[in-house]
Parts: sequence; structure tokens; C-alpha cells
Amino acid sequence: MQTVSVALGPSADRTYAVRIGPALLETVGAAVREVLPKVTHIALITDRTVDRIYGDRVAAALTAAGLPVHRAVVRPGEPSKSVRQADQLWGELIAAGADRRWAVVALGGGVIGDLAGFVAATLLRGLPLVQVPTTLLAQVDSSVGGKVGVNHKLGKNLIGAFHQPRLVLADTDTLATLPRREITAGLGEVVKYGFIGDRPFLDDLSATLPELRSQPDSARWPQIVAHSVRAKAAVVQADEHETGVRATLNFGHTVGHALEAVTRYKRFKHGEAVLIGMRAALDLSCGTGHLPETERDRGFELLDRLPVGPTVADLSLDETLAATGHDKKAEGGQARFVLLDGALGQATLPTAVDPDLVRDALRRLGLR
Repeated sequence: MQTVSVALGPSADRTYAVRIGPALLETVGAAVREVLPKVTHIALITDRTVDRIYGDRVAAALTAAGLPVHRAVVRPGEPSKSVRQADQLWGELIAAGADRRWAVVALGGGVIGDLAGFVAATLLRGLPLVQVPTTLLAQVDSSVGGKVGVNHKLGKNLIGAFHQPRLVLADTDTLATLPRREITAGLGEVVKYGFIGDRPFLDDLSATLPELRSQPDSARWPQIVAHSVRAKAAVVQADEHETGVRATLNFGHTVGHALEAVTRYKRFKHGEAVLIGMRAALDLSCGTGHLPETERDRGFELLDRLPVGPTVADLSLDETLAATGHDKKAEGGQARFVLLDGALGQATLPTAVDPDLVRDALRRLGLR
């Protein structure tokens, strides 16, 4: 097991551990007892797919540690990340007798982590949160940093809060059950860390991406997850509430979120949309004079090794362009983009880009 510490302040409850490695699900009960000794009950929030595979094991581990479990199971998929679903969970937990001695355990991928985290942040003005991510994307990105929330029809993650977990348990054995599409989506967030701040990591990944996509049980996962979490933790520690450098973590997300919104969160996995969005961001980095063509093309070659199945060819360019203006980084209705500056591995803070350049970049993605 590897442990990455996320230290956000001088008090003990402002620092939490991200534990990464195999066979961690069975330790969740003891780990919660260790970190949250005053907690008396657990709200275990998961989705039907994850519950079928891991729900009993995690519930048993919690119960064995003397923590009664109320299991709340929602439909899998991005549509569950909604105010309506959060409202149903609030009502269910209130009816079950939830009080401030309860904690929320989020078991699943990014949707569950964000949804359960939002419920934890808002119910009774805040309950302790433990993240148990089971997808690559959630392990390397969404479970760390405290961003929780739900989607709105006008945009992704527009309703939410910062609510840091008290513990993250990333059991890399769970990656072996993921289909290739989920692995590819997660690798989108992994390569993002290389693009924005770690060229050596990006170069190392470039040679191994095909192998990683085809081997969800690869022995390299603990190291890759830990490296990604360290990168995320360093940024979060420097800028917890995204007033500066943390915004660079949104490289590729302006267009990615727009694609998710215009398809009503039903076509793309989040990481797939980000992979497409990173192509647009590379294109814009070059078009605005920030990035040489050789570096842009090197970035394109790397992304070619992570092919995305769903198409954008039937999507409206105008609708997608308008959706970029609803991104949470937008100012005055104008989209802003994280660009690369000078070379792969060097990112700018969000900047406004000429809408005509954005339109051209979307057209080159295949939108009409």
C-alpha cells in the first residue's frame, strides 16, 4: 500500500490520507474506525452495478467494525448526478434516522463520489465523507480534492460545494473488473497530469498506453494511481478552492463538459469527453500562438493511442460552442480555456480565446 497525504491546514481534520493498493476494500471498516472514532452509523451510497460486485463486501467490513450500515443504491450513470437524485437520498437518510454521528461512504466511480459527496456536504449541514473509488478516473482524480456536486441541464458540475473527504481508499484490484472503455476514460485524466505539468510522466505513459488499455489488472496501476494522486494533491494543497493554479486541472474540460451537456450526459464517459476536449485545447494552444505545431502534433499522437468510441459528427457546432459559455470557468458568458504554453507539460491559467478560433477547433473535431 502507498499513502499520499493531502494537507490543507494545521488542524488534524484538515489533513487526510489517500491509501492506494490492492486488497483495501476489506480494510474499510477498520480504517473508518481509525479516522472517525466517534461515528456510529454509515450511509453507504453506491450504484446498482458496483453494489452487485462490491456492496456486500464493503458492508460486511463496516459491520464487522461495529458500524451499522444503511445502504442506498442508485441507478448507474451520469443522469443520477442530479438534484432530484440528491433529494431522494436526503429523504431516505433522514427517514433512516441519520444524525451528525453518521458518516457517508461513497463506493463507486466519479458519479457516485460527486453525488454522495454532495449529499454529505449538505445533509445536516455536513457529514464526514469517506471516498472508496472503484474506477480509474475516480481513483486518480474525482475522489481527491473535495469537489462534490451535481449537474444542471445547462452545464456540468454547476451546483456543488467543496467538501473534503476524511479518507480515500483506492483499491487497485477493482480496476481488473473494468471494461476497456472505463480504463480509456480514466487514462484521459491520467495523461492530463502529464500535459499540464509533468512531461517525463507523459513521455513514460506514451509508450505504455496500449498495454494499459488492454490489461486492467496491470501491476503498474498502484504506481500510476499514486503518481496521479500526488500531482492532484500538490495542486489542491496550493489552491483548495480553485482561485488560481487548481484551474489548470481543467485542461480539456471546457469542451469536454460542453460535449457532455449537449448530449445530456448520456453519450460520453467523462474521461472520453475530456480526451476529445484535450484535442481542442491542444489545437487552441497552437492557434493562439502558445504552443509550437511540433508540440501540438506530439500531443495529438499521444491522444491517438486512446481512441474514443462515441462520435461527435452529428452534434451541433453552434450548440456546443454556446455550452462552453456555461462552463464554471466562464466569465461574462465567454468561455475560458486552460492552454499549454511553450511545450507539453506547461499549462496556463484559464484565458479567453477568440470565439472564431474555438469554432474552428470544434469544426476540426468533426462538429458541424
